[in-house]
Amino acid sequence: MTEPVLSVRNLTTRFKSERGTVAAVDSVSFDVDAGETLAIVGESGSGKSVTALSIMRLVPSPAGRIASGEVLLAGRDLLKLTEAEMRAVRGDRIAMIFQEPMSSLNPALRIGFQIAEPINVHRRLPWARALDKAVELITAVRMPDAAVRSTAYPHQFSGGMRQRAMIAMALACEPQLIIADEPTTALDVTVQAQILDLLKELASRASSALILITHDLGVVARYANRVAVMYAGRIVETAPARELYARPKHPYTLGLMQSAPRLDGDASKRLLPIEGQPPDLAALPPGCSFAPRCRYVQDRCRSERPELREVGERHQKACFVDV
Repeated sequence: MTEPVLSVRNLTTRFKSERGTVAAVDSVSFDVDAGETLAIVGESGSGKSVTALSIMRLVPSPAGRIASGEVLLAGRDLLKLTEAEMRAVRGDRIAMIFQEPMSSLNPALRIGFQIAEPINVHRRLPWARALDKAVELITAVRMPDAAVRSTAYPHQFSGGMRQRAMIAMALACEPQLIIADEPTTALDVTVQAQILDLLKELASRASSALILITHDLGVVARYANRVAVMYAGRIVETAPARELYARPKHPYTLGLMQSAPRLDGDASKRLLPIEGQPPDLAALPPGCSFAPRCRYVQDRCRSERPELREVGERHQKACFVDV
């Protein structure tokens, strides 16, 4: 067994609010192997993006802080690094692609310069060679006229082209880990597929581990090797993607499946929404956080909090009942 590229162990991230301190990420653990795509799925507010920011050590402070846990990148605990050491890791060993590229790209700098910068900083390549490499990367993400595109500014690109530029920037130093946080939300459906196909292909070619954060179950079915389902800051189920789709074992996962339209299913089958609202993290119920919305709830669920347990090969769930 080779060592995972990333091992997250009991990661907990808290935020201070007017109503007290809340755990946006609560004792989260998972591994990602080289060349593997792990999808992290859940409703808005489930803790997906905060998990990614915690891995990158970009949690906004002083309101937020990583309270405990380990984030091991190839065995090295990122939470124990100094800020200067962590800056050397970001963009080099770990890269992140954000949901809205216009908030990540500098509008005053040419695209080629922005792609070349991490190569110059982390690989110490002279600017002329780094800029040549940037043109190669622009070609790799299938933008035509790469040399001309490298001299353009972000506002001169479409949304899909800006996201391609972000992928080129993320891959510039061939990182061990890429985190893509809802990378196609603002794009139309056909461009979404192009971007995700490209990201998956280039990450696999570089043997990079890929964490894909999404709420779109269609994306998960097509691109993920393994899935972690989050609810109220905790992972409630994790399994290989095919296994999860064929046999979801947590009521929340089953609810997500039944509330999403499927093109390959029975068109006459009615969609079943998950009743109720996501929980208030500042006032979580005792026991299972999903209990107030669960159609399978038992008395035990209202008083005891279930922990993740094995229910099959590489399949875990945090639930007392069988669905």
